[in-house]
Amino acid sequence: LKDILISDTSLEFIHFGCTSEDITNLSYALMLNEARHVVIQQLIAMEQQLDAMKTKYASVAMLSRTHGQIASPTTVGKEFANFRYRLNDQGKKFGSIEVKGKFSGPVGNFNAHYVAYPDLDWPSLAKNFVKSLGLTYHPMTAQSDPHDDIAEYCHCLQCINAILIDLARDMWGYISLGYFQQKLVKNEVGSSTMPHKINPIDFENAEGNLGVANALLDHLAAKLPISRWQRDLSDSTVRRNLGSAIGHCVLGYAAIAKGLNKVEVDTGRISSDLDSAWEVLAEPIQTVMRKYSLEMPYEQLKALTRGKVVTREELAEFIRKLELPETEKQRLLQLTPHTYIGNAVDAASGKGYSTD
Repeated sequence: LKDILISDTSLEFIHFGCTSEDITNLSYALMLNEARHVVIQQLIAMEQQLDAMKTKYASVAMLSRTHGQIASPTTVGKEFANFRYRLNDQGKKFGSIEVKGKFSGPVGNFNAHYVAYPDLDWPSLAKNFVKSLGLTYHPMTAQSDPHDDIAEYCHCLQCINAILIDLARDMWGYISLGYFQQKLVKNEVGSSTMPHKINPIDFENAEGNLGVANALLDHLAAKLPISRWQRDLSDSTVRRNLGSAIGHCVLGYAAIAKGLNKVEVDTGRISSDLDSAWEVLAEPIQTVMRKYSLEMPYEQLKALTRGKVVTREELAEFIRKLELPETEKQRLLQLTPHTYIGNAVDAASGKGYSTD
């Protein structure tokens, strides 16, 4: 075979035994591998940003919001740690996906190959060639690679994007509450009619781009593994949108990174909200009451606090009347919305938690 390939007839062997899909499936696989490298570098940089922010704000207590309502306090750093952990978890899965390739002819059986050269080990030759490109060999295909790996690739990107849309929306909300202030960019226009505004445009741009990316990725993942019998060409036109989908991902990641670089915590605003939310301590009080088998603890705290603004003095009066050991009463009396944060500081700083 080597002698033939260097002969005058070598041009006839450039496409020997191949269908166009033998070439294009490998080309797309190589592009996806290269694109993955770009994406992973962006995700690593974003994880480093989140690492710095979770450490910087590990002990900055703030009110949680569940169902949009004030809830048990957390810390700013713990919330960044949540996103860092999720991003790292999915990023590792994305990096481990095997991008596959085939090189086995029009229906995947090396039909013409064996007629021309029946004594050659064509599966081994194809496998070695595909592996030489840095891809995983797919031994069982029809005309086209079944694209299950591309579907997995797209689904994993969708999950990563959903995490970052979640982050973008949370940051938008925290900025709206005043928990974060955005750094002034001197030459940025801002609102076209209201000069005072600094709009959270980076997080909005990220949400928009990642939404477009996920719409494309969803169709790619659903469509590409499906082909009528041994091949139809509907996947060919769809695959051309892989670059567009990943391009919107890259734009979205860059916008998130830019937005995170422009925010600073407003500790005064966060502290003020905590100081006016003593009702969040209804949870620990009723839990300690339950520990000591006091009558209807949840119902008592519900009557005292639900839908009401409760003062520190009102809670203290309630606690002093409880039939609890004096040590427990003192613990509850010392508790504040600022200190009722569980293990959030340790979780944000990584003590006892592995994120690698």
